[in-house]
Amino acid sequence: MRFERACGTLVHPTSFPADFGIGDLGPSAYRFIEFLENTHQSLWQILPLGPTGYGNSPYASFSAFAGNAYLISPESMVDAGWLTKAEVDAVRVPSGPVADYETAFRIKDGLFRIAAERFAASADTGLKADFARFKADNAYWLDDFALFMACSVEHGKQPWNTWDPALAARKKKALDAARKRLAAEIAREEFLQFEFNRQWMALKAFANGKGVRIVGDIPIFVDHNSADVWAHPSFFHVDGTGKRLKVAGVPPDYFSATGQLWGNPLYKWDVLEKDGFSWWIERFRQMFRLFDEIRVDHFRGFDAYWEVDAAAPTAEFGRWVKGPGPKLFDAIQAALGDLPIIAEDLGVITPSVVALRERFAFPGMKILQFAFSDNQANAFLPHNYTSANCVVYSGTHDNDTTQGWYKAAPEVEKHRARVYTRSDGSDIHWELIRAGMVSVADQAVFPLQDFLGLGTEHRMNYPGTTAGNWNWRFTPGQLARIDADRIRHLVELGNRNPRLGLRDPNLVELDAADA
Repeated sequence: MRFERACGTLVHPTSFPADFGIGDLGPSAYRFIEFLENTHQSLWQILPLGPTGYGNSPYASFSAFAGNAYLISPESMVDAGWLTKAEVDAVRVPSGPVADYETAFRIKDGLFRIAAERFAASADTGLKADFARFKADNAYWLDDFALFMACSVEHGKQPWNTWDPALAARKKKALDAARKRLAAEIAREEFLQFEFNRQWMALKAFANGKGVRIVGDIPIFVDHNSADVWAHPSFFHVDGTGKRLKVAGVPPDYFSATGQLWGNPLYKWDVLEKDGFSWWIERFRQMFRLFDEIRVDHFRGFDAYWEVDAAAPTAEFGRWVKGPGPKLFDAIQAALGDLPIIAEDLGVITPSVVALRERFAFPGMKILQFAFSDNQANAFLPHNYTSANCVVYSGTHDNDTTQGWYKAAPEVEKHRARVYTRSDGSDIHWELIRAGMVSVADQAVFPLQDFLGLGTEHRMNYPGTTAGNWNWRFTPGQLARIDADRIRHLVELGNRNPRLGLRDPNLVELDAADA
């Protein structure tokens, strides 16, 4: 599916300023949308929005469908009447440059219990009807998720395959007893998903009203300790006790000499196909409701994926196994219509991966930080883009910031970057932003750290590691210090403001410096 020519910023809500440990969907999120509008950008790309587990990785979620309740804004709950201003003000902490998840958990758990009790006691008839409708519309995943989270709390948040065997195996008697025993906790989880949905859809409506489309992110794999694997074990390579048998990863690559052992249980694609890919259809249905476009992480895994024995210490000794290929996307397209998907096609890409992407006209990704590692035939250099149906990035959440990348790059790589951008490298972040803006790529997206010109200490993730990631936040006032005029100029130069309609590039006026 082709997208209109546009540009935008990559930043996750946890990175926003907020007085509750991490960023959320409150006032700073709305100010960020206004920043995008003011700078004539029309895309906001985020990381997965699911509830995170150990390590706080958005790519390791308790659910492929649910929202992360810790992104709920207490301030918006005051507006809704579920909390008082005094209750919220009493637990505020200064908003710093590093996400403090433990503080966020402590503060918000207390506030959310108050809010859930107040909702149950005082919600009016209309709101209760909305709540009932939300539960009915989302019953496919919500029932299992709420019960899963309640059971997880009861079992000290230990993995589900360590619970009471009858509950882990979802025996009817054990499930019925748990629903009765944990009714209050289940109701709280349902309320939090209802409130997350209310806040997210309000923010999305605000963004869309400002001409901003939201690009979501869907990980190909799900976490072992998730409601999805617990509720549908037949779809995954786990044994009768829930133990993983075959897990996901990637072979040695640019990021790791021993590969990356992700540990997610692999799918039983034959079983999913016999079921009509219903789980995947429902998953995409939910994502298309939440987002305007979706970046599908590790797209190549749908063509072939790296299978590793669960007992292996690293990902080095796995093997490539054929994935579902076009059958999956044919089924999703038949059920849902057009698929506004961006294919994350980085890494070891084979002709069959390219064929799968091109069959559905999914745009691929071009990373400018990868463009200077060899000669002028490098596929990531803008002059080598063979189609406009792609999305160009200076870097992604898995890359260093552009300033950090340039500082650490070999001198020959720096030299190529300087020659290509006709610069001395002192503003390399702006040079790569400009190169992406004026490229033929339909869409151009840049991490907020690059608009801010930040170094390595501000990167979001180090692939292949489990500690110190997902912590970056920007501080109040930083957005105002970004050169908005420069962004607007580059948007105009690159003809990337769809609010104005696509114009004849020959009519775009160039400043003398750009002629």
